Amino acid sequence: GRMMPLILLLGVCIGVSTETILYYVPEEVERGFFVANMVTDLGLTGEELSARQARLVPEGDEGYLQLNQHTGDLLVQEKIDRDALCGQSEPCLVRFEVLLESPLQSFRAEVSVIDINDHAPVFLNKEIVLKIPESAMPGARFLLESAQDPDVGNNSLQHYNISSNDYFHICTRRRSDGRRYAELVLDGVLDREERAEVMFSITAVDGGSPPRSGTALIRVQVLDINDNIPVFTRSLYKVRVPENSTEEALVMAVSASDLDAGTNGEIEYSIIQNSEENYQTFKINPQSGEIRLKKSVDYEETKSYEIDVQATDGGGLSAHCKVLVEVLDVNDNAPEVVLTSLSSPLSEAAPPQTVVALFSVRDRDSGENGRTSCELLGEQPFSIAALGVDSYALVTADALDRERETEYNITVCARDAGIPVLSAEQPLLVRLSDENDNAPAFTQASYTLVLRENEPAGTSLGRVSATDADEGENALVSYALVPPAPGAPSFMSVDTESGTIRMLRQLDYEAVRAFQATVRATDGGSPPLSAQALVRVEVRDENDNAPVVLHPLPNSSATAGELVPRRAPAGYLVAKVVAVDADSGQNAWLSYELAKATEPGLFRVGLHSGEVRTARAVSERDAARQKLLVVLVRDNGRPPLSATAVLGALLLDGFSDAHMPRSGLAADSGDDGGSLTLYLIVSLALVSLLFLASAAAFVACKVCKRKALKEGTVLYGPGDLQSSLADAVAAGTLPRAYCYEVSLSTGSGSSEFKFLKPLLASLPPQHCGTGGGAAGDDDFPGGLSPAEEP
Repeated sequence: GRMMPLILLLGVCIGVSTETILYYVPEEVERGFFVANMVTDLGLTGEELSARQARLVPEGDEGYLQLNQHTGDLLVQEKIDRDALCGQSEPCLVRFEVLLESPLQSFRAEVSVIDINDHAPVFLNKEIVLKIPESAMPGARFLLESAQDPDVGNNSLQHYNISSNDYFHICTRRRSDGRRYAELVLDGVLDREERAEVMFSITAVDGGSPPRSGTALIRVQVLDINDNIPVFTRSLYKVRVPENSTEEALVMAVSASDLDAGTNGEIEYSIIQNSEENYQTFKINPQSGEIRLKKSVDYEETKSYEIDVQATDGGGLSAHCKVLVEVLDVNDNAPEVVLTSLSSPLSEAAPPQTVVALFSVRDRDSGENGRTSCELLGEQPFSIAALGVDSYALVTADALDRERETEYNITVCARDAGIPVLSAEQPLLVRLSDENDNAPAFTQASYTLVLRENEPAGTSLGRVSATDADEGENALVSYALVPPAPGAPSFMSVDTESGTIRMLRQLDYEAVRAFQATVRATDGGSPPLSAQALVRVEVRDENDNAPVVLHPLPNSSATAGELVPRRAPAGYLVAKVVAVDADSGQNAWLSYELAKATEPGLFRVGLHSGEVRTARAVSERDAARQKLLVVLVRDNGRPPLSATAVLGALLLDGFSDAHMPRSGLAADSGDDGGSLTLYLIVSLALVSLLFLASAAAFVACKVCKRKALKEGTVLYGPGDLQSSLADAVAAGTLPRAYCYEVSLSTGSGSSEFKFLKPLLASLPPQHCGTGGGAAGDDDFPGGLSPAEEP
């Protein structure tokens, strides 16, 4: 039936409870038998018991009991045989601990197994033979073999009975260890001649309810008269035997003497088998009385023996003595590490003081030989916490990192305090499970990719790559573009799995020279972690723009030529062709050549400057009007692109007198003076027109600049223009946006080009360049020469 719990000890300490709770349970009860409810005894509620993950940790390997974590019911998990578990030891206790977490706390408890009367007394020999001399006096006592009953307490053997006879009665006596034995008491005088043998039965009865019993037959043989019985030198012998004594080791020798002579004085020794354990452990030499071991003794199994030795003479008389054998403990048992539970794999995010394993250390020795200590071998991020007597927990001591160490081979070493010291090692393998504690890492902080302009949409530029130190889903990296700012154009896409960068549309170098975007790599953890990398794409120029001629204007008349004096020497500057190319680099390097002319030998053009000069001195035979002067402008691309400029030249007499060395002017006629006046008037009108045009261009530049400042799209500032010009000198091109002023004097041998302030790309083409550069002479990019002094 159910027993009420008995609390033996009270007191609480931090982490480990010092109170021991005692429960009772009958032996041999079926699985699932209710022992008690531990909720109240633990000072908790049912909800706290479940929330703190109560666990039952048995002291040994046998799991006789189980604890319902939700209700707190303590149940029998395996049938308990008290007699096999404890033998004659009383009380028979099954010890265990209840372990609570958060915070870590341990309660000790014991279950006392109550004996039931499941064994009947049994005699080792079914027939007991006694030889009693006829001279025995009434009241003589004779020791009988004891019956064996594994039960204890009231269920053990209580008394002996014999069947009715005329000579004997039985007396039940009790040993110092509590066992009952029987002595046969002689009531009357034996007469061998009247009756040589007396037979009756003996019954051993236990105290169970109902009682159980066992019987044997006693055969009493009446011997002839033998006056003297053997006498032992001592009635009680005590001896100590180390438990490491080997088989056949001498325990001691008993000695008895008999005053009779002859056969009646010859003594034979024997051990009265009061228990099967004594019979299996000891033997005696019948002649010498030497008691030796039949097998080695073990202190951990039996600590002492009580042997009854009988000395019998040749006439059948006997005497008895007791031999108490005390077994001395020797440090012959190494500690044992019993692993109760192990958490593997263990999360790498486990905080310090997380319970990894529960184990106990036991040593079957006693005293200092059984006192144990426990430690970890090697440097490990773990430590051992004591939970109770010989009960420990392996806990984390530091933070763990699976990426640094995926598993730990832990060795728990237990040592006793005996001499010599014995130890035992228990290996534990603790694997770590991954947590998403590492963000993806790109192989580069930024990527620079190159794209040729006009490549079709979908062109692959390359790929970005990121790795994650985690494993499994936590290391599965996916890629995505960080959304651009609202209204910003998106030029590329990224493949989610491979990280391949592809173009979304075709690009024009002259519109977009470079752009950048941010790629985010995200792992598959929960929550996911991410990293970003900058991807910059540089557009490579292709020769897809032909040169554009700025001067002379394409729509100007070819016949409206330049004024050239008849007396112009070789190298006279007739005109300057100004052209630009929207490309950059070599694709915008321009060269000039004379493709067609009325007088091919009269003019030449500078290869890089675009200056049209006289190849020889003008002669009187040359036609006054040079109608078709075609200049071919070609860039340096592959393949090259070109444009043409058409010029006309008008050869005039006396036009250059104001600018050339003169001789014999006094001889000129009055008609010459009239012609000179006409030329001067025409020149003055042309200069006035150029001045008005320059003023209009200056006003337009100012208006464009103000508009650009409002829209925030100024291409070059004053500082940028100088750096752009320096770059143009090295590259042979003009900046994409510039403004110039042209001042030409008809018939003069000089021209002026003045750089003004930078303008917007939207200026009229006749004044502001919109390409990537213009052909110029060898020293000045863009086809412009330094201003010449008039």
